Amino acid sequence: MKRRTFLFGGVAAAGALLVGWSLLPPRQRLTTSAPLPAVGTQAGLNGWVKIAADNSVTIMMCRTEMGQGVHTGLAMVLADELDADWAQVKVEHAPVDKIYNNLEVVVDDLPFRADDDGVVRQGAVWFTRKFMREIGEMVTGGSSSVNDLWEPMREAGASARAMLIGAAAARWNVPVGECRAQDGKVLHASGKTATFGELAAQAAKQPMPAKVALKAPSEFRLIGKNMRRIEAAAKIDGTARFGIDVLPEGLLYASVTMCPTLGGTVASFDGSAAAALPGIVKVFAVDGYNGGTGGVAVIADNAYRAMTALDAVKIVWNHGPAAALSSDDVSRRLAQALDESDGHAYYRHGDVDAALKSAAKTLNAEYSVPYLAHGAVEPINCTVQVRDGAARVWVSTQLPGLARKAVARVLALDAERVDVQPQLVGGAFGRRLEVDFISQAAAIAREGGGRPVQTIWTRIQDTTHDFYRPACVSRFKAGLDGAGNLVAWHNTSASQAIVPGALSRLLGLPRLGIDKTTTEGAFDRPYEWPNARVGHVIVDLPVPVGFWRSVGHSHQAFFTESFIDELAAAAGKDPVAFRAGLLAKHPRHLAVLQRAAELASWGRAAGQATDGAARARGVALHEAYGSIVAQVAEVSLAPDKRVRVHRVVCVIDCGTPVNPNLIRQQLESAIIFGLSAALYEEITIDHGQVHQRNFKEFPVIHINDCPAIETDIMPSQEHPRGVGETGTPPIAPAVANALFALTGQRLRALPLKFA
Repeated sequence: MKRRTFLFGGVAAAGALLVGWSLLPPRQRLTTSAPLPAVGTQAGLNGWVKIAADNSVTIMMCRTEMGQGVHTGLAMVLADELDADWAQVKVEHAPVDKIYNNLEVVVDDLPFRADDDGVVRQGAVWFTRKFMREIGEMVTGGSSSVNDLWEPMREAGASARAMLIGAAAARWNVPVGECRAQDGKVLHASGKTATFGELAAQAAKQPMPAKVALKAPSEFRLIGKNMRRIEAAAKIDGTARFGIDVLPEGLLYASVTMCPTLGGTVASFDGSAAAALPGIVKVFAVDGYNGGTGGVAVIADNAYRAMTALDAVKIVWNHGPAAALSSDDVSRRLAQALDESDGHAYYRHGDVDAALKSAAKTLNAEYSVPYLAHGAVEPINCTVQVRDGAARVWVSTQLPGLARKAVARVLALDAERVDVQPQLVGGAFGRRLEVDFISQAAAIAREGGGRPVQTIWTRIQDTTHDFYRPACVSRFKAGLDGAGNLVAWHNTSASQAIVPGALSRLLGLPRLGIDKTTTEGAFDRPYEWPNARVGHVIVDLPVPVGFWRSVGHSHQAFFTESFIDELAAAAGKDPVAFRAGLLAKHPRHLAVLQRAAELASWGRAAGQATDGAARARGVALHEAYGSIVAQVAEVSLAPDKRVRVHRVVCVIDCGTPVNPNLIRQQLESAIIFGLSAALYEEITIDHGQVHQRNFKEFPVIHINDCPAIETDIMPSQEHPRGVGETGTPPIAPAVANALFALTGQRLRALPLKFA
């Protein structure tokens, strides 16, 4: 009895502690566990900002700059609250510390709809934020950077401003309330002034304010303005350093060829001929790490020699289980899964079966999308030096903390002995959320004799060994009443799941049975369905899948917005009006939809293309990462039935627009990225091997085929939300719906092609 009492008492006590901990507010995100590294006269005022005697303001960046402008946007947020002189602002990569963990990226992956304000969701969000503050990662993804750091960076700027003002007041022996900050200086009504640089050392000794007042939107000086990108000059003059630009002293180069079958390994190899070539340092086999594929690496004194020497290596491959799989098998397995199950229900409302039986008209449809690669311009690369029981890593990554841990595991080092130096990224789109290439580079560098080794993948290796956007099949049943009103919506899709696999290969966690990303963009629609069920079936296949720009939204938006258009046509209603009828309780969504229709001249003739071909418009509305986007596409068909997109009107409500210029750039980028997938791109597999090898077989939109893109940003003072990925989901359905309006033919598979 004593043992039992002790056991149950201990469990109860632990439970009570957990409940008590979960009720406490999340810990502070202002000060790091160790002082910031300072150079020269720099003084750290908190974990986010350092100020030097020359008046330069250095803002710490814990998110990866991969073309989305996040370094500029976040710097603007802090600098505005600080009242810094923007010309004096620069950025520096932050060290690994818990205050930089991304809380919101996981919050956005919780399986709740955006309009769910229930107690369960509120509790889950609260607990998740606390949990991620303690054990999360400095991840860049999910269009979450500004959303996550809006308040911490504003508080950091306001706190530093208060400390500078306190230092000035103490120096002048005047009340704090008589001083104010402006353009990098502290001013007093008497005419006294001091620059931030003059006050920095004294300000760093001031106590951290217990509470600060943040600016009202009317007081913003930088936020909301079209500021130039902070790294633009370096990119123009060539001094910007991406991962592939790293050139430490004594650098060696490595190239690798991996088993052409996904997940395969090396059975045996003969590298003697390659090893005898000039400049070759070593030829050896490497394992597949973190879900990757095994292969053979060559280290040489230059990149060309390393790449060409691989041609002389004779390799026998062990092709593994994926060798039995081809694209037709994938399609069959997904369809079979839908035949056998309705899957896990992510959303239920009303009695959909009864509503379908009583409907005046019912519609059924099946949609599908293929696997997709990321196709980032900067090829996969990573530079590692292993020496004296430590490692230094130069890499373009979205996960610097996990990169550090991955290298430590491969080299059997303590994580503190691994120094990760994040670099600018020449395109990522989710591919650099993986650490397979980083672990591989560490294993290769271990053979470099203490010299740094830069491992570079060729474009072929990159395209054929990606973590692909999953192929997916989606089936719909819907019912309309006699007046053409939607009364029932039933949707089930089938695909592989990304999150369970990622958690397993990155963190070693057990696989989950559900994954919100599989059906995001399907179950969390703003439409007010009277009766609905939305589910998903997870299908396990030996194809590596990963996060691709906008993840599940990228294809679920195509499915749902195309089928909504089918229902509008069946009801004999205008597509915009039909959607508007389902948004009575969603005024922000309705406003975005109507604004896009207005700017696109919806309801008027679309005119003709320059060659006289008829043009038509299609519309799509979608919410992702907290932002609402509507797009209208104008299309025509060339004489050879090639789809041409002439114009895209895009309207977004993303909350407070921190930098409208960056928002427009990201929407244009997202539309071009999504349009490339809608019209051209697919990854096909034959016996476990990817057909597509380069941009010739996996093309992006060329400038002569790029439509005119017009963007409009809705005014708002709400918390800013995601931008980088939100423009991708609506473009495919907008184009598909325009093609239906033009031809009367409904295309239900991507890429969009006419026979």
